[in-house]
Amino acid sequence: MADHEFVFALELSDEPYFDDMLREVTGAVLAYVGYRGAAGEELRRLLHGALRAGASSGHPRCDVRFRAHSGELHISVVYAGGGEWRTTRRLP
Repeated sequence: MADHEFVFALELSDEPYFDDMLREVTGAVLAYVGYRGAAGEELRRLLHGALRAGASSGHPRCDVRFRAHSGELHISVVYAGGGEWRTTRRLP
C-alpha cells in the first residue's frame, strides 16, 4: 500500500479526555495503510507514550498528525509551548 498520500490531523485541547477516540482513530489510520499486528501495536504504544509524556509535562493542548507520503508514514505530536515527538516508518 505504498501508494497512499494523505494528511490526517487532530488538534486536542486536553489529551487525557480523548484516549478512547485516539485509540480508535489511530487504529483506523494504521489499518488503512496496512499496519496490523505487532507493527501496528508498536506504533500505537509509541504514540500513546508520546501523548502521556507531553500531558504529564503540563502541556494539555497538542496537534497529532498522520501523513502518508512517498511510501512512508509520518506521525507527529506537537505540544503548544512544549516539545514534539516524531516517528517515520515505511508503509507496508
